[in-house]
Amino acid sequence: MRIDQLNVNLRARSEWEAMELGTALVRRHARAIWLPLLYVGLPLFAGVNALAWWTDSFFLAWLLMWWLKPVSDRLALYVISRGVFGDEPTPWQTLRAQRRWGWNGFWGYLGWRRFSPFRSLLLPVNLLEGSDATHRGQRRRAILSSAFSHATLLTTVCMVFELVIVAGLIACIFMFVPFDLLSDSWRAAWAMVTELMPPWAKLGVNFFFWFAATLISPFYAGAGFALYLNRRTEMEAWDVEIAFRRLRDRLQQAAPLLVLALVLVWPLGGLHAQESPEREQAQQCAAPDSHGDDDEAYEDEEEDEDSDTVPADDPSNTAEVIFGGPRPDTAGFRQAVQRAYEDPLITPTREVTTWEPTQEKDKEKKEKDKKDSDANANRKGPKLPAQIAEWLLWGVVGVLVIILLATSPWWIRWLRGSGARRAQAASAVHEEAVSIPDVVPPDPAARARDLWQQGRPRAALALLYRASVDSMSERADVVLPPGATESQCLRASRRMPEEADRTLFARIVRVWQYAAYAGRLPETDEFDELATTLQQQFRWRA
Repeated sequence: MRIDQLNVNLRARSEWEAMELGTALVRRHARAIWLPLLYVGLPLFAGVNALAWWTDSFFLAWLLMWWLKPVSDRLALYVISRGVFGDEPTPWQTLRAQRRWGWNGFWGYLGWRRFSPFRSLLLPVNLLEGSDATHRGQRRRAILSSAFSHATLLTTVCMVFELVIVAGLIACIFMFVPFDLLSDSWRAAWAMVTELMPPWAKLGVNFFFWFAATLISPFYAGAGFALYLNRRTEMEAWDVEIAFRRLRDRLQQAAPLLVLALVLVWPLGGLHAQESPEREQAQQCAAPDSHGDDDEAYEDEEEDEDSDTVPADDPSNTAEVIFGGPRPDTAGFRQAVQRAYEDPLITPTREVTTWEPTQEKDKEKKEKDKKDSDANANRKGPKLPAQIAEWLLWGVVGVLVIILLATSPWWIRWLRGSGARRAQAASAVHEEAVSIPDVVPPDPAARARDLWQQGRPRAALALLYRASVDSMSERADVVLPPGATESQCLRASRRMPEEADRTLFARIVRVWQYAAYAGRLPETDEFDELATTLQQQFRWRA
């Protein structure tokens, strides 16, 4: 494996970052992954479910599709393992490669390892490494040593995602059901599931599970492959190896330049070596002159700095001239000098202790602090604006205090409770129990107008609704069950032959619902017009 050709940044990642890298790889190679899955999955789904329709064994069809999910993981793993090296295969290349790619280590995942929660992490060991059966167990244990918990969690999360997708697809069906029919549709669906599900419903459920597995399976395989790469990086230090390989490549590129530099520098070194004796002779010949020049320069500098200084090579600055005779014994002279320095009369030492008053020091310190504060104040600017702001604030506080004192007769009584206003006793709320009458009078419109004028609008609307239901039942030739809801009445009203009757009945139902459940009563004119229309349309007695 040429790990230096990987187009992903290999580094020590946490398991969560590794799984996120796997999902990113799946999104990068989405077309190359899902097209082979559809080419293989659609014919397999059609054939298995056609056989299940013929034998009425849809559960076995679902179980077989679930058992063959490692095949889809295998397809996704092939594409991702080539894509990380920049060699993304086409869908047909992926399909052709399945005939000879990694079948020796794959049969276990269609057998006894099918229930393993570590399939996404261990499948690359069998399919990508190409090791024999004796070493696969050791490799699987090594790869699984510190990532088994995350592999198990990845399997659980992907299962939950598949169930959520299936539940969402089933719920989408009921989004297209009208709200009035929703409760009946739920009951009918539940009865169909619990009692006897038709074949088309079983086929739809199998399709939902196949669609969810096809959608989630590549992400499952990609996250497991990224976990596998992360474990290989941790165990084998792939990131360090890649860094050294890149360093080697850079040195190989720079090697010709280094050789050329050595070739160019080597003759120059030989020439210098040959010329060195001649240079030494020239320097020996020029040495006296150079020393003379240096001495002259040194003397000029000394004269400029201090004209009284005697040069070191002056003949008068010798021991014979100074002491007026032959050179004395140097060791004896040094001993005499040492004894002279040790004489207490020449170099006396003593310790002197003085007392100083601390008050003067404190005073000096205070004066220094005062000077520093004055200097800081001068640097900060004048104090007048700050003083003016302070005076204004104190003025505002004074005005507030004066206002509080002036209004004290009112708020002091309020605090004590003697000046509090007594809340008026709330009037009792009279609630009228509105019920739909069981017996409709012969003239419901006139009776409803009397109830409206008596101040009982809800009872008037209940009477009109009850009379309209009876008229609807007669014209639609239906028998409503006791306690029928508004929705059941509306569904029954669709059997009335005339469109005007259906529209008017829907109107009285809507007005009654607004009044009964939302407290929205119609205006008086609107109520009179509705009662008159109902009386004329349903031919009630005046």
